[in-house]
Amino acid sequence: MAKKIRVLVAKPGLDGHDRGARVIARALRDAGMEVVYTGLHQTPEQIVEAAIQEDVDIVGLSVLSGAHMTLFPRICQLLKENGADDIMVMGGGTIPEADVMALKEGGFAAEVFTPGTTIETIVEWINANAKVQ
Repeated sequence: MAKKIRVLVAKPGLDGHDRGARVIARALRDAGMEVVYTGLHQTPEQIVEAAIQEDVDIVGLSVLSGAHMTLFPRICQLLKENGADDIMVMGGGTIPEADVMALKEGGFAAEVFTPGTTIETIVEWINANAKVQ
């Protein structure tokens, strides 16, 4: 039996809206993945600790606040410091295209999904790119 893909869906920072994160968490669960949702207002340290404890394959960050250029690199740095940089980071939210490219080129996100992306696209991308441990 193949191991299920484990995804941590996280809301870092001060965003007060998590409808999108909850929709994605439910959709990934419906697609057969194991999903942990951290809830609102998580620090990068809390997210990395949860990712390691839950032994996830992917961390999915939902960011609407505009702090993505700070939060993504910080989380990647903490994953590396904790020997967990094999956990893939992806994200979504209201992130300008130039920042999407910077996050991907800087190695801070394997992929970033912006508003209008279909759930099917996200599920297909995860199934094609997840490195199940």
